[in-house]
Amino acid sequence: MLLTLGVVGAALLALTWVVYPAAIILAGNVARWLRTPDVDVPDAALPTVTVVVATRDAPDLVGARVLDILASSYPAHLLDVIVAVDARAELIDPESLVLPARARAVRGDDPGGKCPTLNAGVRAATGAVVAFTDTHQRFDALAMRRMVSALITRGYGATSGRLLLPRDKESSLVRRYTQYELYIRDGEAQLHSAVGVSGSVFAMWRALWSPLPAGLILDDLFTPMRLVLAGHRIGFQRDAFAYEKRLVVPSQEYRRKVRTLTGNLQLCAWLPGVLVPIRNPIWLQFVCHKLLRLVTPYAVALVGVAVAGEIATHLGDRLPLGLGIAAVASVWGALSGDVVARRLRSLVIQAASLQAAVVTATGNAIRGRWDVW
Repeated sequence: MLLTLGVVGAALLALTWVVYPAAIILAGNVARWLRTPDVDVPDAALPTVTVVVATRDAPDLVGARVLDILASSYPAHLLDVIVAVDARAELIDPESLVLPARARAVRGDDPGGKCPTLNAGVRAATGAVVAFTDTHQRFDALAMRRMVSALITRGYGATSGRLLLPRDKESSLVRRYTQYELYIRDGEAQLHSAVGVSGSVFAMWRALWSPLPAGLILDDLFTPMRLVLAGHRIGFQRDAFAYEKRLVVPSQEYRRKVRTLTGNLQLCAWLPGVLVPIRNPIWLQFVCHKLLRLVTPYAVALVGVAVAGEIATHLGDRLPLGLGIAAVASVWGALSGDVVARRLRSLVIQAASLQAAVVTATGNAIRGRWDVW
């Protein structure tokens, strides 16, 4: 019985983290090879774009972000910025912001939070395309043009760019996980649609926008999946770069993962069509990419119980000796000053933290606790 449980757990882990990613990346590369190359749209055919920055940060940070956006290679007369200030922000007053001529500020809708802030920003937008970003990123000069060109030439309803994290040895697992995630998203987009976008660098046709419900956690998952259910495709532009300026701290990553994983479960409750295969054309991708990952800590537990049971069965009377050896090895690893040992421990702690976030998110969903933005 224990062995069977272990096999089931191992199969779930392999499907989630190895089989599906490898299959979608391979299929995506084949699809890219078969399709015509991307083309750049000439200036005369480019639409107007409004970039919406939802924020509650200090005025100097907001000002620097606006200047970076306006420095884009996108034609200046077609590009403007709306700074949407969270109604609950204490550090910034939209009426007192000093902004360039092509930018203006509005106050977010009550009761505050990201989605009411985005609603106010898009309502004030005038561009045929709306793009979204946060305060702490910077755009590559060509990022906007590449996303908008993809909307036109590929017929996407929305498309995301690629967010690059700063290099930091302490957050290596987070960076590698993010890179792994982007490879999967790229493969999904080549076949049909990416499951979600990056909220710090994505663009969509303004005509397709619908106001977001207050209390929604993941606008960057809800919006693209709503578009997919309506028959639109979601792209991913791996050459449209945005750069994250903040270093990722493991404790912050835990809180971020709790929020995003809780948001995945909230999406299923608030947009249940994503769970219906005949309604969701990327149902299999959604299940493998978003839902099966929520099973990971429980699958690991199944494998752990099975392994422990097998060890106990084979060691018999020698079990105390085996446990003693394991305890000594653990203490040695904890006290060792070896660089490799320290790095390994850091990776293990980060991995365990991510799985703890899954358990916390599951608890949030069971209690209907969605206020985690």
